[in-house]
Amino acid sequence: MTGQGSGGNVLAALCSLFIPGLGQLVQGRPFKALLHFVLAALLWVIFLGWIIHLWSTIEAARFDPAGR
Repeated sequence: MTGQGSGGNVLAALCSLFIPGLGQLVQGRPFKALLHFVLAALLWVIFLGWIIHLWSTIEAARFDPAGR
């Protein structure tokens, strides 16, 4: 079972909750993972990293490998 709501996406979302981009890395999307990690790191400097942190978590949870 893959896609939104699958166990893999829940695990990825939990990973991203701890480290932005880790969920995308678990899903095999290294470019997206790096993007989320770098954006969160840059924005945490000005205390807005929580926005990217939440985006990373939600994006990992909603990922659909079939592209539907």
